[in-house]
Amino acid sequence: MISKKLALEVLNVALSTGGDFAEIFLEETHSATYLVENGKTQPPTTSLTYGAGIRILKDLQSVYGHTSDLSKKGLLKLATTLSAAQNAPQTHKVEQIRKVNVKKNHTSTRSIESLNVEEIIEKLKVANLIISTYDSRIVRSITGLITEVRNITIFNSEGKQFDDKQERLRMYFQAIAMAPNAFEVGFNGPGAHQGFEYIEGLDLEKTAREVADLAIRKLSAVECPSGKMPVVIGNGFGGVIFHEACGHPLEASAVSKGLSPFAGKIGQKVAHEAVTAIDDGTIVNAWGSNNIDDEGVKTTKIVLIKNGILQNYIVDRFNGRRMNAESTGSGRRQNYQYEPTSRMSNTYIAPGKHTTEEIISSVKLGLYAKSLGGGSVNPATGDFNFACEEAYIIRDGKVAELVKGASLIGNGADILMKIDMVAGDLDRAQGMCGAASGSIPVEVGQPTIRVDEITVGGRGGALK
Repeated sequence: MISKKLALEVLNVALSTGGDFAEIFLEETHSATYLVENGKTQPPTTSLTYGAGIRILKDLQSVYGHTSDLSKKGLLKLATTLSAAQNAPQTHKVEQIRKVNVKKNHTSTRSIESLNVEEIIEKLKVANLIISTYDSRIVRSITGLITEVRNITIFNSEGKQFDDKQERLRMYFQAIAMAPNAFEVGFNGPGAHQGFEYIEGLDLEKTAREVADLAIRKLSAVECPSGKMPVVIGNGFGGVIFHEACGHPLEASAVSKGLSPFAGKIGQKVAHEAVTAIDDGTIVNAWGSNNIDDEGVKTTKIVLIKNGILQNYIVDRFNGRRMNAESTGSGRRQNYQYEPTSRMSNTYIAPGKHTTEEIISSVKLGLYAKSLGGGSVNPATGDFNFACEEAYIIRDGKVAELVKGASLIGNGADILMKIDMVAGDLDRAQGMCGAASGSIPVEVGQPTIRVDEITVGGRGGALK
């Protein structure tokens, strides 16, 4: 996007007032959205995001700015403005830049750039028709595809250049059902760091039917009871609790400032011995994976917790300075307008020794939260509140009636100690995570787990 010669000049201007590290992040991203709603094809929407971000570090200080003007004048102006934050003699100078080979782990056989729009729309129409005709109570059906091709180049004052191309796509299926005094939604949103072959491998018709069926069944659900009880949390998107309530407090952005309940606890027991938790940005073609992070560091597989013992944190370059720790390839950002910071990639609880049937049968009276929806968490304390997308009462070790309005209320550090059974049915689900460096693609995941006791919110009175 710019020459090495210009990059050298910009970096040295950035370092001219005493900075000890400088970086130029360049991006060009093409995005598109295809949508069919209630059988009608909407015009595709496309966008182009391009620009540069410049960061200068000095010890534990960081300054960052961005511009969409990639001319020599524009980049030098930004570098000069940012360098004014320091006022010391230049101590670092970049003499040359060499291109670093980036190993491509996430390949595609049908590039998004060569997609046939008619083929996309036809698949969306078929799935949309299945949803809309599933039941007369379905009042709205939405099927869509979001695609993104992201090209990044990073130059830094270590004299390195990194180039990477990332292709992602995500389907989404939504069914909205209505009945007298009831309004319910079914949703699924599978995605991957891959080309169109990912869509060809999905059973779109099955997914459409499942989404419609869930919306219809939820219309007849009864109000969920409330109180403290054992809860079985289903695999896949059930892992959003660990992501939000435990994963964020394990990010260096919180740990390095002492704003995490897990700060200073490496080597200590922070979870039940049944719990092993991992953040892995290397999973081939996974939605949250990358070849390198947005600082040019190779992504890694990080064992966060092993058999209940805290092993590692999720670390970016800058916060690693505060902790005297190396980056784990976890510096991520939405785009060039954001400064990178420590972020998760594909975060999950590892498979355990039990079966799903054993876990459910172990509960005499409790809740089976088959899938979770949105929620909120305080990263400093780990306190959370999550809604259940699909939940059932467990009676005498068997899944019983479907309930609505269920929410799980607790604390991340506390719940880790109470996960006492873990199944072997690991599954992962795709989503977007918003934080200081913007909204980024991530995966959450877990096998079916049992939480010995957790507070369940609902309007159905006491469980009995």
